[in-house]
Amino acid sequence: MSQASRREFLRRAGALTLLRTAGPLGLQLAGIGAAAAANRPDDYRAIVCLFMYGANDGHNTVIPLDESGYARYATARTVLALPREQLLPLAASQPLGLHPELEPLQRLYQRGKTAVLANVGPLIVPIRDAASFKGTNIARPPKLFSHNDQQAIWQAFSPEGAKIGWGGRIADLLASHNGKQLFTAISAAGNAVFLASDKTIQYQITPGGAIGFNRVTSGNRYPPQIAEALRAQIAASQDELFGSEYAAVVNRSIEAHGLLSAALARLPENDPRIDLPPELAQDKLAQQLRIVARMIGVRDDESIRQRRQIFFVSLNGFDTHDNQLAKQGELLRSVAQSVAYFQEAMEELGVADKVTLFTASDFGRALLSNGDGSDHGWGSHHFIVGGAVKGGQLYGQFPEVALNTTTDVGNGRLLPTTAVDQYAATLARWMGVAEADLPVVLPNIGNFASSNLGFMRNT
Repeated sequence: MSQASRREFLRRAGALTLLRTAGPLGLQLAGIGAAAAANRPDDYRAIVCLFMYGANDGHNTVIPLDESGYARYATARTVLALPREQLLPLAASQPLGLHPELEPLQRLYQRGKTAVLANVGPLIVPIRDAASFKGTNIARPPKLFSHNDQQAIWQAFSPEGAKIGWGGRIADLLASHNGKQLFTAISAAGNAVFLASDKTIQYQITPGGAIGFNRVTSGNRYPPQIAEALRAQIAASQDELFGSEYAAVVNRSIEAHGLLSAALARLPENDPRIDLPPELAQDKLAQQLRIVARMIGVRDDESIRQRRQIFFVSLNGFDTHDNQLAKQGELLRSVAQSVAYFQEAMEELGVADKVTLFTASDFGRALLSNGDGSDHGWGSHHFIVGGAVKGGQLYGQFPEVALNTTTDVGNGRLLPTTAVDQYAATLARWMGVAEADLPVVLPNIGNFASSNLGFMRNT
């Protein structure tokens, strides 16, 4: 074996350790290869978390359209204010408009396939107003306005270093419905704390498909005796806990690579039901959503047999401290076009009412401009997309968009009026999480008046 080949082999071996989560090793191994539960449901459901890393500016995503509301917005935003005539109306009964690059989402909203959730963000308990926030006896999320910490809190309700995500907790509760539990929690965007769990192993894929020891599994580079030696070493008894765990990870990867590659071959990238249009062929988010669509499309393959799945995709670049108008416009165009493509793919595959995509981000941004950008905020507005969504409606409380309001905790940073816990609980209910299990997924949900925001059908 050449030195270069050896280095590649070691690199691939090291990369495989990312396939395991940070939870207790024994618990991780316990669920591997388990058979499907006898009472598995007859239907399929999946949620897809689209995380916008960097903090999308909600103030320029959903904007007041009425004359007085827009005037207050424009006065506060100054150079960041979008021209009123360019905004895309949501509905005649709602004086709100979308960013001009969100036309594909406007169409989905008007078709009843998209809903808007207003002013949502991390909370421990409800906080009535800005004055209450500034009081000394109110519980508040730790490390507000910090990217890494708020990303972790959105995904796992704990600051940076969190071990278990709420998507992973849902996976732990529902994985027994699936034939191959390894394909329950799937990230197309690298390791995600959202999918980390106690038992269900987070499986990572690339836009091109499964990750694995490609040269060994395919035999393209290493001679047969090397592949055989590797398999024999993996199969050998391991005395040390780490060695045993590592062997399990490698075995799992080789098995999963073979199963998934064979299944995905039945729904290739150029299948007309999921093929990317030319304008999205190089779009990184669209490529992630295409592999998610392919995974969903082969869910009934005999080697996979999935009934409940949680997916994670992401897009970077939303930390718009400068040149915001140009940067955010480009990013929102990618989001809108990619999400519209994905929804159409779900319709083509006949599962539009069984798959729900939702957006999330670090936090919102301050209403006050810093020159040609905006600084870190708190609450923001998000989208829920799918055939099971009660779309064409706004959920939550849309805030007064102005400075020095009751929801302004400083420079137009929105105090959330809806908690991430409530957002997550509504999705968890739809996935089939029992009422009694909601506190397992969402430890603070009991602090809020409602655990169902009403934007999903059949909950």
